Amino acid sequence: MAGTVLENLSSRKLFALGGVLLVVQIVFFMIGGLIAPSPTSPIRYIASKCVDRGHHKSKWFVPWGPKDQVCEKVQDFDEATRKHIGANDIVFAAHIPLPNREMVRWFQFLLMIMELDVAFKVDNPVAENAVVTMEAGLAYRDDRLSEWTPVARSTEERKLVCNFSHSKTADNEGRYYDCDMVPLFELGSCFHKYYLINIRLPVREKQNINLNIGDIKDVNLIGIHQNGGFTKVWLSVKTTLTPTIIIILVWYWRRVTQLNRKPVLLEKTIFALGLSMAFINLPLELITIAVDVPWMLLLSDIRQGIFYCMLLSFWIIFTGEHLMDQSERNRLSVYWRQVGAITFGCLCMFIFDMCERGVQLTNPFYSIWVTETGKNLALAFIILAGVCASIYFFFLCFMVFKVFRNISGKRASLPTMSDVRRLHYEGLIYRFKFLMLFTLLCAATTVIFFIISQVNEGHWKWGEEHTVEINSAFLTGVYGMWNVYVFSVICLYAPSHKRKGLEGQQSSNIQLERETSEDGSNEEIELRLTNSQASGDAGELSVIYKIAGKEAQE
Repeated sequence: MAGTVLENLSSRKLFALGGVLLVVQIVFFMIGGLIAPSPTSPIRYIASKCVDRGHHKSKWFVPWGPKDQVCEKVQDFDEATRKHIGANDIVFAAHIPLPNREMVRWFQFLLMIMELDVAFKVDNPVAENAVVTMEAGLAYRDDRLSEWTPVARSTEERKLVCNFSHSKTADNEGRYYDCDMVPLFELGSCFHKYYLINIRLPVREKQNINLNIGDIKDVNLIGIHQNGGFTKVWLSVKTTLTPTIIIILVWYWRRVTQLNRKPVLLEKTIFALGLSMAFINLPLELITIAVDVPWMLLLSDIRQGIFYCMLLSFWIIFTGEHLMDQSERNRLSVYWRQVGAITFGCLCMFIFDMCERGVQLTNPFYSIWVTETGKNLALAFIILAGVCASIYFFFLCFMVFKVFRNISGKRASLPTMSDVRRLHYEGLIYRFKFLMLFTLLCAATTVIFFIISQVNEGHWKWGEEHTVEINSAFLTGVYGMWNVYVFSVICLYAPSHKRKGLEGQQSSNIQLERETSEDGSNEEIELRLTNSQASGDAGELSVIYKIAGKEAQE
């Protein structure tokens, strides 16, 4: 009987394989927990108040550096008032990074968050729906003497949401509001050594611009970038895993194409899952070390989305193919509802990503979170995505439960078999159940990872201070688990090169035979190997493929 590696693998070899994969999984967690630093680092900057007496919109104001480049500065607005410097003459300037440091390309991205220090004044309180209008500019250079090269200039609006915990009386003037953080810009690469931010807060009474926004004292910036040490560990892991998955994938497809039949749906789906895993494993981020690739974040999101789509679709087809009867198997159209819903969800994620990171390729100051409508839509999308992911997991659990129930129907016939055949099928059922439980564990972890990553990415942009931290061990552990799972499925569901006979019979199918007693009642159900169907039947992929089918309960 020609089956899969899962069927013909001895218990000793299976335990050995499981032990090796468990050790590998533990190693992935240890790499993140003991070797890699934290994935990201936030650094706080306080913007300097530079004086622009001539309103030079094209000039860049530098807060520190060579004396001939440093702007004229004031410590606070009281000093500016004494020097007859108006609000329109002030440019908030921040140099990234801090003095005596450089940005490195291993940082991968730069997300900048703005937080305003606003003092209460009786005659200038913060309005309920206050909006801050700013003229923002971003530039870079690679040494401390060259000219600044503009990246982008844009006039942006940010909603100012502040809470004042004291009574709004003259006695409390000078106390500070508690204001939400707002996104400033996001760069998809850190290719240059130094960055410069200039922000103007123009006051125009006729256009009602920047009125009723309180007494702004300081502009605080929080720069978030990926740690270079984590990037090196992450890319080392991906570089190691890429050839491993490609080699096992080539081996698997070679085994499939050697069969005297066309590949069935499950085999094609496993191959597609392996391809998506290999695609996400490719360390394309190494390109950013040599070339400025601002769209790498977007490409990484696309690769992640393709893998999510393929993995979720695989689990539906994987469990479904073990539930369908012979006439329904091996047809992708049977799963059009489930696969269509998964594809639609991933397409929505792509559109959502393009609405922000796609636009940021030309204007890094753009953010979908800055308007009330955009913020509500983004929050609704994250919540809906989390709910849908949870529903999917429970649906998958239900399908796995049905598979186990079908297998239990088969097990009722095992006591009537010979010892050799009974031991073979018992071992086969235990191994299959182990693989299905591993599938549920992987699915649960994936859903948790997806929800936490969405919340963790969005919390900086919707202004919440509390979030769930994703540490390096969790990132490398989940990523390693995906590779271990895909590797296991490819190995265990590869067509075996062995041909194994049970009790001298050669077969590629199993069917139910009801034996009837003398009084006509069904006494028992027995698994019998037959040659009744052609060896090229799509339903004859493997023994376990048949055991778990609907016939188990007929």
